[in-house]
This record gives sequence, C-alpha cells and structure tokens, in this order.
Amino acid sequence: MPVDIKGVVAEGFEPVRDAFVRNFEVLGDRGAAVAVYRDGRKVVDLWAGTKDADLGADGGGGAELWAEDTVQIVRSATKGVAAAVPLLLQQRGLLDLDAPVSSYWPEFKAGGKERTRVRDLLAHRAGVPALDRGLTVAEAADGVSGARAVAAQQAFWEPGTEHGYHAQTFSWLLSELVLRATGRSLGGILAEEIAEPLGLDFWIGLPESEEHRVGRVAPVDPPQSAGTLRTRPKRNVSAAYADPDSLTRRAFAAIFPLPDENDPAYRAAELPASAGIGTARALARFYAATIGVVEDGARIFTPATTALAGKEFSSGPDRVLVVNTRFGPGYMLHGPASPLLSPASFGHPGRGGSLAFADPEAGIGFGYVTNAHAKSVTADPRAQALVRALRSVL
Repeated sequence: MPVDIKGVVAEGFEPVRDAFVRNFEVLGDRGAAVAVYRDGRKVVDLWAGTKDADLGADGGGGAELWAEDTVQIVRSATKGVAAAVPLLLQQRGLLDLDAPVSSYWPEFKAGGKERTRVRDLLAHRAGVPALDRGLTVAEAADGVSGARAVAAQQAFWEPGTEHGYHAQTFSWLLSELVLRATGRSLGGILAEEIAEPLGLDFWIGLPESEEHRVGRVAPVDPPQSAGTLRTRPKRNVSAAYADPDSLTRRAFAAIFPLPDENDPAYRAAELPASAGIGTARALARFYAATIGVVEDGARIFTPATTALAGKEFSSGPDRVLVVNTRFGPGYMLHGPASPLLSPASFGHPGRGGSLAFADPEAGIGFGYVTNAHAKSVTADPRAQALVRALRSVL
C-alpha cells in the first residue's frame, strides 16, 4: 500500500519529498520524519509511517500512525546536540578547550590521562573509547558509575595522539566535564538554555510527561527491493565488529548487555552519547540556529563559535570505526565515512539511520529520524538519499 506522506515542502524542494517517499517504498522505512531549514526558514517538514516500527509503514490493522508531534530516539545523533553545551560554555568563557580535563575533574588524571585536554575529549582523542568492564544499564544511567569508570580507566593510547570513536563513553566524559565546570547537568542546560528558548522538542533525559509521544524502535533488514543499495562493509571493518576482543566491539559494548531503547527508564536517562529523543524538525531547527538566526530571531552560536564547530580536530584512521573519520569539537565532519552535504558541513549520524547536520555555506539545517534501525553505522542509505536530493536543489 502507498504510504501517506504528511507535512509541507516549499517550492523547489519537492525532490526531498520524492526521496522520502522512496525511502518507504524501496528502502524499507517504517516510521520517519525529515525536516530542512534554509537560511533560518523551514522549507521541508515531512512525516509518515507508523509510530511502532514492528507494525510496518502502511498503518494496516489499526496501527497508530506517526504524528506531527511524534518524537524518536536518535542514538548518536544526540552527540551533535550535546556538543552545543560545552561550546556554549566556551563561548561564555566558562570552559577552556585547551585546559587539561583534570583542571575541572581531578580524578581524570588516572590511567595516563593527565595531559588530556578538553579539546581531546570532544574530538574522540581522549583514549578511553572502551571500559575494562562494561556497565550495566542501571550503572550507565545512575549519573555516578560512568564518570567513575572513565576516570579510572587506563588510556588505550596516549591522549591527543590518535583518535577513535568514543561511542558510549562520550556520555560520561561529556556529562561529568559539564557538571564539574558548572555544577549543572548537561541535559538541564540543554533544556533551559537551548531547547526551551528555541522551542525544540528535544531532550537528553526524556520527561515522563512526553513519554507517550515516543515511537517504538525495532531492527530491520534492508528489503530485497533495495538491491545494490545494501551496505557491504569492507572485510577489515566486518572483522572488527565480529571480534569480541576488538576495540570496536568493546567501545560499543561499554553498556552491556545492550539497553532496551523502548524502556522508559532508559529514555529518561541523561546519556549524551546515545539517548537523545526528539523530532526531525527540532534537529533541523537546532542546526539552523548554530549557523545563523532562525525565524523568530533566535540563535545559539556566535559566528566565531560556528566556525569552531566546523573546525577539524581529528582526521585519518579511526581506532574504533576502522575507517578514516573526521571530527571537530563534538561534531562529525563531512567525509567518505559519513557524507554530509558538503565539506563545510558539521553534525552527527545515529547508528541505524538518523542524521542531523548544519551546512553554513548553504545555510542548511537538516534532520532525519527513523524508528526502523538498520545495520548502518555512519552512512545509512535512507539518510543519504535525502541528502542527495537536497544537494540537487541547492
């Protein structure tokens, strides 16, 4: 059955809608939304499918449809939103990116990490992408155990000399740094100083009052109709994910066993690496506000901070993802492993599909969220189809 697409598209951006339709008809999306801001003005705002990924996309059998206000867990796309908090503190003179992390958090000196700078922590150069013992979900969410574990952890390399994606440990590194620098939680600062002023439906630590809006996620395999668009990772990448002793597997298993992302307790946890929840509209508006003024005159960053957000801090072989990656201060930058709109773009994908970014040269804020989690890590075919369509109209 054809999927009923809801929402609006400004004249000239119709190819984005066409790509969104094809994501359902060919690439197996179940419930999803996409939004785009151009020069501070919303030009795409679409949603479709079902709120529960297990029930398919056509709404058969009385399944609840994805609504205008449906929110979704976005996994690592959370990192890009969370990174705005330390950059906002830096902008206000409350955090020095060149200072040792231990100047804010003395316990972090342990394990060969005494020379780790704040910029190393933000750019996945801190040397602690994994833990000797994975934390339980309860420990990961308790606000104490994660910080203690990463502070005590022996560095896997000399901090600042190499980089490797801190898939889960980024949560406790970033949260504790912000707490030590300000006495406030990262999720609280995000809510009070970014989300509420901008009118964003996005949370790191979902309030119970918003729980009813969340779409139910499920793993999906690409349909046969996707054909050659099936992702085939390189042999060394596949081997790294298959080896339980590899740094890759250990980084993604820093919370073990894997959390149930449909559990309200997990969605309520403040985990800036993986558990942000919001709308595509909120992500697009957020990124639009990092590069300029949005419709009502609000913005997040000064021009200098916008330039800093897109500055390369790490590039080359990634010790965890086993491909070449590029990172700025908390943001993944455009490259073959994570194609964004252009070399000027900064943002973050979420494993399984979600993607959000800004492109200051094109004046674009982009957000895509899905409840159908594919096996992709940084370059999901559905998100990339939308980006290609957007690029074609600019």
